[in-house]
Amino acid sequence: MKLVTFRQNDAVVLGALDATRGVLDLAKSAQAILGRELPGTMQGLIDGGAAALSLARETFAAAQTRTGATWLPLAGTRLAAPLPQPRKNVFCVGQNYKAHIAEMARAFGREVSYPKIPMFFSKPATTVVGQDDQVERHARHTAKLDYEVELAVVIGARGRDIAEGEALSHVFGYTIVNDVTARDAQQAHGQFFKVKSFDTFCPLGPCIETDLDPAALQLSTRVNGQARQHESTALMIFDCAFLVEFVTAVMTLDPGDVIMTGTPAGIGPLQAGDVVEVEIEGIGTLRNRVS
Repeated sequence: MKLVTFRQNDAVVLGALDATRGVLDLAKSAQAILGRELPGTMQGLIDGGAAALSLARETFAAAQTRTGATWLPLAGTRLAAPLPQPRKNVFCVGQNYKAHIAEMARAFGREVSYPKIPMFFSKPATTVVGQDDQVERHARHTAKLDYEVELAVVIGARGRDIAEGEALSHVFGYTIVNDVTARDAQQAHGQFFKVKSFDTFCPLGPCIETDLDPAALQLSTRVNGQARQHESTALMIFDCAFLVEFVTAVMTLDPGDVIMTGTPAGIGPLQAGDVVEVEIEGIGTLRNRVS
């Protein structure tokens, strides 16, 4: 099921996406069709655990055939990031595809070296924007703004010391992130946090897909319609389950936490006015314009 957050007046509302019908207002429809209460936000749904997700599925199925459901046309509905205000920083993994490691080594004049353990950093919640939101160019602070398509894991169940074999049972779903990066500032600072933490540098969405095997998904990036990145998650050095185990060895993950899993080769610059589309098989396409 593709779950979305959409804007309605001054609120953000939980919805489910149907390719032909549009966006279903899940909370209103659960009340109208089933006479039951469903959280009205994505975070509320995730916090509700398996029971809330089961009710969301039941509501979505019932809305296909029963009257009383609140459907909105996708063309007229403005999607927000699925989690517009994450409770924590977004967890990020660097250097998780060998070809990307090699291209960055060439760019910075270093020898190619592959990590033995994941390299983690984070992006603050203030970086998060959604579908069709503007990515700020920040031209005063960077002359080289790069795109990076990434699969992101959304945690559904709280856990610490989660074994790799149990890790995916703690996952709520998967979404897309564009890990926008001030690349020249990265070279100057020698670290990741600041150069990836400018406001609007974490486009997220357009949905969270709850029914997906992350093992071999195609990722791609287009800038102004021209192909720039194309790779499979099968080539990640550290897969999703291992990353969840690695993080929870030292800290607790909570429902709604987001883990980005790294970008493949083909990264490159963005200019003001560019439209960047990052796509992942089974999830969709996240689109933003650089302002």
